[in-house]
Amino acid sequence: MSTGSAGSPTKVSGATPKGERRRHALACAAADLLVEGGFDAVRHRAVATRAGLPLASTTYYFESLDDLIACAVEVLGNRELVVMRGRIDELQDLAHDVESTAMLIVDLLIGPEDGQGEGREKLVARYERFIASARHPQLREVQLRLRAQIDDLLTDVLRRSGRIVHEQQLRRLVAVVDGAVVGALGEVDPAPRAMAKSMLLEVLDVVAPAQSYGT
Repeated sequence: MSTGSAGSPTKVSGATPKGERRRHALACAAADLLVEGGFDAVRHRAVATRAGLPLASTTYYFESLDDLIACAVEVLGNRELVVMRGRIDELQDLAHDVESTAMLIVDLLIGPEDGQGEGREKLVARYERFIASARHPQLREVQLRLRAQIDDLLTDVLRRSGRIVHEQQLRRLVAVVDGAVVGALGEVDPAPRAMAKSMLLEVLDVVAPAQSYGT
């Protein structure tokens, strides 16, 4: 296996346009299965069936199941980034009050409210990926690349909201939201958005204080 300039796993057999299309279809199928059933649901036969491709294609286009899962995680992360960027692009001038800023950050990191339960499943799948990356170097590399892009988006949002942001403090802000979500998901009647917003309101002015424009 070789790696591209960004460090993502690639395989020579997927280098043709047809190969790239099939490789992408398999990664997308694996991503869907990952959301629906977690890591245990991502198996060669299930992925090939979902993608409508022969079973042998999963081993032809990917070095291993771990390689396929890493690509699936990247697909999911990029889907989330597209949604986040779309949400930001919808906005013109960002409100500077703490309530609006906290709500926007929650929307970006957790996603919009979902009345059909799909939002919760996506959150569970996302945090399962975080935990799995602690054991698997390939996943860790993917998560670090995705996290860097999320950090850039959050930095832009906070600055446009009239706030001072530093890298270390930004990680604390994200950790507050992550902790709130994981805590809520473990409860009988979880409300991750409400818990994350409540905790974020308590720390936002500390970790990302409003800029002073003079007296």
